[in-house]
Amino acid sequence: MIKRFKSMARRFAPDNQALAPDRQANQTLAALRASRDSGPLTGETVFLPGLTLHADPTLRISGSYTSPTGRLLDITAHMAGDGNWCGLHIALPANDLTQYAMVGFAARFSAGHTQVARACLRSGAEDGFVDHFFDKHLLLRPQEASHLDALSVHHSQNVPLQAPWREVIVFLPTQDFQVSLIDLRIFVV
Repeated sequence: MIKRFKSMARRFAPDNQALAPDRQANQTLAALRASRDSGPLTGETVFLPGLTLHADPTLRISGSYTSPTGRLLDITAHMAGDGNWCGLHIALPANDLTQYAMVGFAARFSAGHTQVARACLRSGAEDGFVDHFFDKHLLLRPQEASHLDALSVHHSQNVPLQAPWREVIVFLPTQDFQVSLIDLRIFVV
């Protein structure tokens, strides 16, 4: 009986090795969780490959970041100009969503003062990209707050089921801010 079970296990093992499309994003976040990195904030700050802050150049962003024990990122940003966007981009190699129902995230934030942020799923397209915003706004406030949101990929017109690349973007304020990203997990189910 044991011999037969081992034979069956070897035969089906490749199917059991399938990697979830959210694995790489969560591994990147786990690597940031383990790091104790810090540095200056610029218009394109790469925290780790697959995790970058991009800011509208007209914002002329400056400031600093750190990855302290117990939190993913503390970001202090100063804007010397006016601009339209500042986003934390997390690569999500989920090119084919045909076999999945939802993409979502769970996060825990705090901030220096109350502000609102948004998150979206960005999918690459032939002529650039398509954004689909999650329904709920993120409330950034001095007290730690949890946020959970998901979108149904088969019922969202702006989410192509197949795309050459994807990322989850948390759009941060375009005015001076102090934000702690305490935790973030991405899921594709």
